[in-house]
Amino acid sequence: MPDVLDATPYDALLLLSFGGPEGPDDVVPFLENVTRGRGIPKERLKEVGQHYFLFGGVSPINDQNRALLDALRKDFAGHGLDLPVYWGNRNWAPYLTDTLREMAADGRRRVLVLATSAYASYSGCRQYRENLADALATLEAEGLEVPRVDKLRHYFNHPGFVEPMADGVVASLAELPGDVREGAHIAFTTHSIPTASADTSGPAEEHGDGGAYVRQHLEVARLVADAVRERTGTEHPWQLVYQSRSGAPHIPWLEPDICDHLEERHAAGVPAVVMAPIGFVSDHMEVLYDLDTEATARARELGLPVRRSATVGADARFAAAVRDLVVERAAVERGQDVTPCALGALGPSHQVCPVGCCPARAPRPAAAGADSPYA
Repeated sequence: MPDVLDATPYDALLLLSFGGPEGPDDVVPFLENVTRGRGIPKERLKEVGQHYFLFGGVSPINDQNRALLDALRKDFAGHGLDLPVYWGNRNWAPYLTDTLREMAADGRRRVLVLATSAYASYSGCRQYRENLADALATLEAEGLEVPRVDKLRHYFNHPGFVEPMADGVVASLAELPGDVREGAHIAFTTHSIPTASADTSGPAEEHGDGGAYVRQHLEVARLVADAVRERTGTEHPWQLVYQSRSGAPHIPWLEPDICDHLEERHAAGVPAVVMAPIGFVSDHMEVLYDLDTEATARARELGLPVRRSATVGADARFAAAVRDLVVERAAVERGQDVTPCALGALGPSHQVCPVGCCPARAPRPAAAGADSPYA
């Protein structure tokens, strides 16, 4: 990256996230937003919302995003990158459409988007792009000047994402009792998705068994495990497992589930497990409930010592990685030669999602890709 940090032609960065309720009265309306169009009764949503009610109806994701916003703004200012940072959510306030409307009113015309999802998949990438297209269509219908939006590439193998997770695993291993630490197993966890969605994740040439989604997670797990070995001198066995399954039981989803995996590892004589949620940028509800509550309770029943390692959150190295990605993409847009930063064998991800990448369940316009109607 050049010594002078230049974001031209971009004039703003948009932090785009999932959103979450911030009180008990928000839970059902939030879930209605998430499940809109699926015809799920309100009573069923109240049942699903029990996970949130256990935590006072508050998801931690919004506070995590506020912390990340603060970290990004401080990092940019400290390194002379003159780029304002906005925040919008897909499913709760501040809503994406409202934020884009604000950005248009502020005169922002070229917007970079940082999605709080590091990997390729329909729900982790294209659905964000579809929501962007919906919001831009609303602005267009209102007669506003629609900004051009581009999405930052997948950052799963950027060192600013991988290294904080490796530190988290090392710290969790150190918390285990000394007599079980050396033999501890690492369970790298991510959100389960339907196998059909996994198989079609990433560009068309990467479709197949597990697609880019599984391939990218396995690469990150290997990178973290290698870093842990280098820092501790111990080779810990590991496996990629899944959590937070939802949907109809007859539809195949990625397995094994973390709770089933803990049972299997305990039966195999493993003395302890570190659960490392590499699929999540921050500690939102799937981490707090599915790992810290449900999986930890199952381990306690088994008498299996477990620790859960930290997500990246607002780590300064992640903020620096975002700065690096911004400057990189800006240079690409200016036609300059750049060497994207990426660890491991997969190399840097594509700068622009190609046609056929993570295809939708049903055809819908998606912004910030080769097939965007707002190029």
